[in-house]
Amino acid sequence: CSHTPEPGPLRQLLEFPSDDLELILQERECTTLEPALPEEDTLDGRVRDALAVCTDDWLIIQRRWVWHFSGTTPHNSERQRERQRGLVKQAFELDEAATSDRQDEQDDPKRRSVSMDDTPRGSWASSVFDLKNSSPDALLPCLLERATAEDVDHRNAECRQQGRNPHFLALYSAPDEDEAVERCSLPEVPREHTGQRIMVKCLSLKFEIEIEPIFGTLALYDVKEKKKISENFHFDLNSDQMKSLLRPHNPHIAISTLARSAIFSITYPSPDIFLVIKLEKVLQQGDIGECCEPYMVMKESDSTKHKEKLEKLRQQAEQACGRLGLYRMPFAWTAIHLLNIVSSMGGLERSDSDSDTERKGTWNERKKKGLERMSVGDDVCNFTNFRPATLTVTNFFKQEGDRLSDEDLYKFLADMRRPSSVLRRLRPVTAQLKIDISPAAEAPSYCLSPELLHVKPYPDLRVRPTKEVLEFPARYVYTPHTTNLYKKGFIFLII
Repeated sequence: CSHTPEPGPLRQLLEFPSDDLELILQERECTTLEPALPEEDTLDGRVRDALAVCTDDWLIIQRRWVWHFSGTTPHNSERQRERQRGLVKQAFELDEAATSDRQDEQDDPKRRSVSMDDTPRGSWASSVFDLKNSSPDALLPCLLERATAEDVDHRNAECRQQGRNPHFLALYSAPDEDEAVERCSLPEVPREHTGQRIMVKCLSLKFEIEIEPIFGTLALYDVKEKKKISENFHFDLNSDQMKSLLRPHNPHIAISTLARSAIFSITYPSPDIFLVIKLEKVLQQGDIGECCEPYMVMKESDSTKHKEKLEKLRQQAEQACGRLGLYRMPFAWTAIHLLNIVSSMGGLERSDSDSDTERKGTWNERKKKGLERMSVGDDVCNFTNFRPATLTVTNFFKQEGDRLSDEDLYKFLADMRRPSSVLRRLRPVTAQLKIDISPAAEAPSYCLSPELLHVKPYPDLRVRPTKEVLEFPARYVYTPHTTNLYKKGFIFLII
């Protein structure tokens, strides 16, 4: 049974406020047009409960008197000084008595001198003089009235409330922050974590000869951590003639496969991040080096000279696309140091003419200028406010069959940051890839999530989309009030 508190002067401190708790139902924000839920109608009860955690609205328990908690309003030194500025100086009887005693000691010789000069020593006139100049005591009209003890306590309580400072406890010294027992803060509504975002738009891909479809992938790598920090983004810049070779294998093309723009998220910006571009072709018989040989030997100007050989290569490619059109093999690769983009395009103090001149140059020319001007450090790795850049990448390297592992890639990326003879031994592949790199907008239109869901706003479902690339953070994300609303699970098969 519940015990009713006894009435008393401190009852309001013992009782819990009846209007303290307030329940608020806040609608959960969904960033996509359709929820990421399974399409099955009949689900197990435990599965439905697990999905409800990710889809139900937020139930917020709000406390109206939370600001009076000791953990919410700690008496720190700064807040203590703010409150003490408005405090009235307290005067206590003990201090007044001590002050009056000192004043009497200072005024006593003066009074004695006046008394000795004006009145004879030991005369009754001295006491009469003091009596006439003294102030009468204040009248106490209620002194002789009969009053109960409860009435006296009530009047005394009312008198104590008059002129009472509401911040009386601010007079105490602030506790040491290291010894604080309670620190309560109002948590924010959980949201999905996103780092600094950049957009990479693939514009065109050209070779000296065109005999087969070529596909590309983009991914971010952190050389210092030796980790891949994003999933692959696949893009297709082939002409309609080359795409027709694979039409029997893909009769119905999904609009998500037509994306040529990708948004990468970077939680931990670093000067060691590279954008790795890999080119692939349809799987063919033979060694990888032999399949790349025509692209390194033949030129566009020699097309008439090698007409018969080119026709033979096209027939071989057509046969390979008909038999193995669903399979790929590595072809060539290159990498872009993102710090060069930020350092060369992020300087707002430079003139527009200099910026236009650098944007018109090739990637190799801008790389040399950026290395001369930049200072490597984490403070310049800000991927949110650099100027958009259009790059023409021409330094592709042939993929070697015995160097396909990530460890080999990390060694090559480390050598790209400094002059090294290792890269000089790699055989180049003549190609031109034109891309745009810019900071991503906060709410871009026509965007697909990593789960291929339509992100708001998406006015027209027929427009070529932009893909959000899933991030693999190099380290654990220690950010409060953030969560992965939908856990993403993937199985990667390395062949």
